[in-house]
Amino acid sequence: MKTLFLIPARGGSKGIPGKNIKPLNGKPLIYYAIDAAREIANGDDDICVSTDDDDIANVVSEYGLDVPFMRPDELARDNSGTYEVIMHALDYYKSQGREYDVVVLLQPTSPMRRAKHVTEAMELYTPDCDMVVSVCQARSNPYYVMFSENADGYLQNIMEGKFTRRQDCPQVWEYNGAVYIMNVNSLRQKSLSQFTKRKKYVMSAMDSIDLDTPDDWDYAEFIMSRKKGKN
Repeated sequence: MKTLFLIPARGGSKGIPGKNIKPLNGKPLIYYAIDAAREIANGDDDICVSTDDDDIANVVSEYGLDVPFMRPDELARDNSGTYEVIMHALDYYKSQGREYDVVVLLQPTSPMRRAKHVTEAMELYTPDCDMVVSVCQARSNPYYVMFSENADGYLQNIMEGKFTRRQDCPQVWEYNGAVYIMNVNSLRQKSLSQFTKRKKYVMSAMDSIDLDTPDDWDYAEFIMSRKKGKN
């Protein structure tokens, strides 16, 4: 099973400026994703950082990993889709005579994700599924806490009358953004939103920390420094 480890790293972040190369607990954020990929990949040739940003490319190169191409501007905008970024990378390698069976997408914004998480998720993958995706248990169960407004302007539970106790509600999962293991044949036939054969890989809330805001960053720094102090 030929596997491409793809790390998407666009420049121009607004929530946390320069976040992909900003030092987190002593090293650039993107290095955490590279480290995880390097523990599993057959070699650096199967690890691709897709970026449009020269500074990111330089920091990655300083870590000894070649950046095979620069992402075109039309795939580096705020509204650019992940699917298009993945297909751009796959098509690039196909043009070089290298085809892959599986893409493992590792977003830099999940620094608590480690190689063991990726390996465990990969063990759940089979060629008959579209994707294995990492999840964590949803903080709030929509069966219990989601409401709509009725014609009289009052809130009513969407599942009114069906569940009267939170404990009785079905368990609900949310994507945590850490690991996506995708079937290339599926990708070439349909978009990510059209995937129906999805398997979950469950991660803890702590390992699911995703860096979107400065508060997220501060929390990750705190957790990492606390772990370091215990070692």
